[in-house]
Amino acid sequence: MTGVLLALTVALAGGIGAACRMVLDGVVKDRTRMPYPLGTTVINVTGSFLLGVVTGLAAGLGPWAVVLGTGLLGGYTTFSTASYETVRLAQQGRWRAAAMNGFGMLVLALLAAWFGLWLGGLVGLGG
Repeated sequence: MTGVLLALTVALAGGIGAACRMVLDGVVKDRTRMPYPLGTTVINVTGSFLLGVVTGLAAGLGPWAVVLGTGLLGGYTTFSTASYETVRLAQQGRWRAAAMNGFGMLVLALLAAWFGLWLGGLVGLGG
């Protein structure tokens, strides 16, 4: 895949990832009705897991690892929204929710990424 084609494919995948994030966040908000930003947590934890899987499989994916990891999952996950929501919770005096959102999501995302990387490596060895 040429550099220009790769960049365009990454951009397209990023747009698809962002649309998936918007839809999933809306579904979670509609179904949970909680004041905690659960949708962002679900998105960042699942995105971290999937990026771990993609990274574990990267050698066998060639340029598609960049399209999936940087493009699709880069558009899907959202550190900036998570940061903003954490600050907003703290400004509202909801310290426990802010700590869970900031630190809890970080721990869950790191564990999910580790598990995804392990799983992707395991699957990659068999393929």
